[in-house]
Amino acid sequence: MKKISLLFLLLWALFPASAQKKSKKDYLITISTEFGTMYAILYDQTPKHKANFIALADTGFYNGTLFHRIIENFMIQGGDPTSKKAKPGDMLGGGDVGYKVPAEFNATLFHKKGALAAARDNNPEKASSGCQFYIVQGKKFTDQELATQERRAGRTLTDSQKQVYKTLGGTPHLDGNYTVFGEVIQGLDVLDTIAKQPRNDKDRPQKDIAMQIKVEKLKKKKITKKFGYTYE
Repeated sequence: MKKISLLFLLLWALFPASAQKKSKKDYLITISTEFGTMYAILYDQTPKHKANFIALADTGFYNGTLFHRIIENFMIQGGDPTSKKAKPGDMLGGGDVGYKVPAEFNATLFHKKGALAAARDNNPEKASSGCQFYIVQGKKFTDQELATQERRAGRTLTDSQKQVYKTLGGTPHLDGNYTVFGEVIQGLDVLDTIAKQPRNDKDRPQKDIAMQIKVEKLKKKKITKKFGYTYE
């Protein structure tokens, strides 16, 4: 664990500078499960979270961990290191790596379907868990429902964000409370399949859903060509 922390601190120091250089390459995140594979990218606008996730994935930290909490029309959550050897019925969600990542809120990054975001406890700084994350499934919203969400949150969604929440879906009530640091660019059908699996009263899947995560650095042009994701 000490090795992971040191690697994270090194990448944390390097990422903000490298992000400014607009590299022609980026990291492709591959999340493999028995139900299929999801591919994701991580945002340069959240350099600490990006560096941390890559540091953990590079060490194989996530391999064998479970999606230990699933709620259909909401999200699937994983990354608890104690889930690797968990017995049926064990309560999961309390495992960590001994540090938190400072919140990196960005109004342009929101909880649309497929958003990759950091879990956290109720700490007042809203700092993120050092390892646990969730992937948003959510639901589609009407204009009236979005107006209600805006009133409750005391903030305004952009027209483009409203359009995404109406057509693709998501969880707008989480915006500004949890750091969104990436998105699934292929494999939303896998997300849907995992989210609908039978679960117990603690939202743990009745059958373990393990993951393997691989990080690969590729040319952005290749990622765009293969997955259709467009970089700004």
